[in-house]
Amino acid sequence: MPKAKAGKSGPASPIGIFDSGIGGLTVFREIRKKLPREKLVYFGDTARVPYGTKSKETIIKFAGEIALFLKSLKVKMIVIACNTVSSFALEEVKRISGVPVAGVIEPGAGAAVEASENGKIIVIGTSATISSHSYKKTIKKAAPGSEVFEKACPLFVPLVEEGWCSRHPSRLIVREYLSGFKGKKYDTIILGCTHYPLLKKLIRRELPGLKIIDSARATAEEVASMLSKTGMLNKKGKGGAAFIVSDAPGKFRKLGRELLGLKISKIDVKRF
Repeated sequence: MPKAKAGKSGPASPIGIFDSGIGGLTVFREIRKKLPREKLVYFGDTARVPYGTKSKETIIKFAGEIALFLKSLKVKMIVIACNTVSSFALEEVKRISGVPVAGVIEPGAGAAVEASENGKIIVIGTSATISSHSYKKTIKKAAPGSEVFEKACPLFVPLVEEGWCSRHPSRLIVREYLSGFKGKKYDTIILGCTHYPLLKKLIRRELPGLKIIDSARATAEEVASMLSKTGMLNKKGKGGAAFIVSDAPGKFRKLGRELLGLKISKIDVKRF
């Protein structure tokens, strides 16, 4: 497990990224592309995934525990690579961590507003994220005339966590959730969960022609901007990555390789 360094964090300190499981690796991958000199520490709460079916109080509790853990590693910034946590616990993580914190809601919503030509936007996400209406509120604030339709797709996360991203049952489930949007006037769909980009091919097949927004790239841009503004960009040295999970490191390694092409040699385990 990465050792905490004495003293305060600085430009050479790592960026902490966390998610309920493997989905946040989509955000990790974009940050690594955007900021290759940065050291990244990724935590996946694989023992307690999925978050999207849990209560607000439980989500805040889990997020607080992880924020304290990342704080102990002297990270210079925390990225909440989870839409559910970004919806319910962003302020709690900011309060606990004492470092800049980026969520995925605002970057994703902003990218959708910019991409949509007619202001008709679909948001799919976990039950918790959809019930929070976080995307809808953020989009409406930026573009009051927008029409936003929200749809919970709770089975998508378990499909991804099982590595079933291209299997026939997954195609049927994607069709069941999304077929009602065919022929409508929506032109943009937000994948409001960082697991969902791993089902992008099936989603595109079901809704061809729609602009698909996942928040990973927009979040990476936001992270770069925040670090630049605070003078905390690591402008020299070599980047690196450390991975920590709360359970089943072997499965995490396997899915990281199969679904995202990531070669993860070492994974530490932290249980709460």
